[in-house]
Amino acid sequence: MKTSIFILVLMILVQITASAKNFNVVDFGAKVDGKTVNTLAIQSAIDACHKSGGGAVEVPAGTFMTGTISLKSNVILFLQPGSLIKGTANLKDYNYQNRRVGLIYTENAENVSISGFGTIDGNGDAFMKLDEFKVISKDGKQFSRQKDQFRVIPGVLSDGPVVPTERPFQMIIFSNCKNVTIRDVTISNSPFWTIHLADVNGGVISGVKINNSLLIPNNDGIDLTSCSNINVSDCNISGGDDGFAITGYAHHFDLPGYKNLVHDSENINVSNCNIVSRSSGIRIGGWDQNHMRNYNFSNINITNSNRGIVLTVRDSGMIENMNFNNIVIETRLHTGDWWGNGEPIQIAVLRGTPEVKLGVIRNIFFSNIIALSEAGIVVFSSEESEIVNLQFHDVFLKIRNSPFNDYSGGNFDLRPVSDPHYSLFKHDIPGLFAKGVRQLSIRNFRLEWDGQEQDFFTRGIEVADFDELEINDFHGASAPANQKLPAVKLSDGKNWTTNLSPEKIAIFATPNYKK
Repeated sequence: MKTSIFILVLMILVQITASAKNFNVVDFGAKVDGKTVNTLAIQSAIDACHKSGGGAVEVPAGTFMTGTISLKSNVILFLQPGSLIKGTANLKDYNYQNRRVGLIYTENAENVSISGFGTIDGNGDAFMKLDEFKVISKDGKQFSRQKDQFRVIPGVLSDGPVVPTERPFQMIIFSNCKNVTIRDVTISNSPFWTIHLADVNGGVISGVKINNSLLIPNNDGIDLTSCSNINVSDCNISGGDDGFAITGYAHHFDLPGYKNLVHDSENINVSNCNIVSRSSGIRIGGWDQNHMRNYNFSNINITNSNRGIVLTVRDSGMIENMNFNNIVIETRLHTGDWWGNGEPIQIAVLRGTPEVKLGVIRNIFFSNIIALSEAGIVVFSSEESEIVNLQFHDVFLKIRNSPFNDYSGGNFDLRPVSDPHYSLFKHDIPGLFAKGVRQLSIRNFRLEWDGQEQDFFTRGIEVADFDELEINDFHGASAPANQKLPAVKLSDGKNWTTNLSPEKIAIFATPNYKK
């Protein structure tokens, strides 16, 4: 019986393999000279593959210039070793149904894939003013510690971002699709978001290498918008903007691929990835209308970045049920107009959209975290909302000295928000700062300083406006410039427990202490 079943399965697989067809783009007129614009030839191969019932569109070794192409159901775009698909430098070549888009635009498709061992190059440099850098406006600096001298560092080259010209939008987008796979390819030099899945149910991104310029703004590595059931693993991502941007947008600045997305984002797993970013290694949330829940992140390295992990609510969308485990984070202060100021972890609920009920963040768990940074962990909620059930367990944080401390240190940067007072503003830097949290648990948190001389580096832990707080097994002290201060400051809270000795804690109107 088992033998008969095996033979039947084998026959089915043979039939499927035999029915799948290969369509080489050269056979449809594509030229491998690196000059000819092959949009029509590549699209003809895709259309023929789809019409035949599906198969693989093969790109052989060589350089193929193209404008926008669109994949369809049951089509695999397969890049042979040595192949290069490169976007043109002409903005007019990026068009789908009379609308400007990016290099690969796919919508309403199922069982669609990009795979192989070649490279897709977005030609991003062609759409940048590479000798001109964005700067923060004077108004944007007015509440910072350094005022208009914030991040003004004589003789130091800018970390970017450069100024973009008009450019293509998302380089590779799948919108309203099911069962999307992107595997093993290299993607480079994106002018905008690199991989974008919008309203996708079921997807795998694995073994992908994203090599973007660290100077280009908005060249996010992987964006997942209102998507569910997505697994990302074994990817190397380097770029100027967010490594991962996972959001619940229903719409966003009229970008292509957003068609009144109504689904919540659920069940996303990210593992075994390496990330370098001038913005955030991992960013969750923004101006979200749809909820985001049930995410897991594990075995991730975030290095040479501005911010490590960011969770942010600015609209009605809620963030809940997320685990971050076995993650190494290395962040530093940067020059230029990048959001954030070196935080290894930043969690914030602040209004960014008028006239909506602000969402909440709840059930967020960090464990086995190693962080080397030039700033502290920041958790911040306005009085309009709250952060509920947040855990930091088994965390090691070393705050290293920075040559930029005098030029940009001693500030929180929670941009973008509606109130400029909470955008980029002067603030002392504890090892961990939390405001507006209910049910905060800090266990086995080890903090080290690196001889900082600036007096805005203060306590080991500072918690304000809290309810139900636990601090157990904290190993650390106040910063070198404030060694006489108790290591922990608690204010305007209630219902807290600790196993710390009383001399390590400064208490300001915090009743209901339990030991």
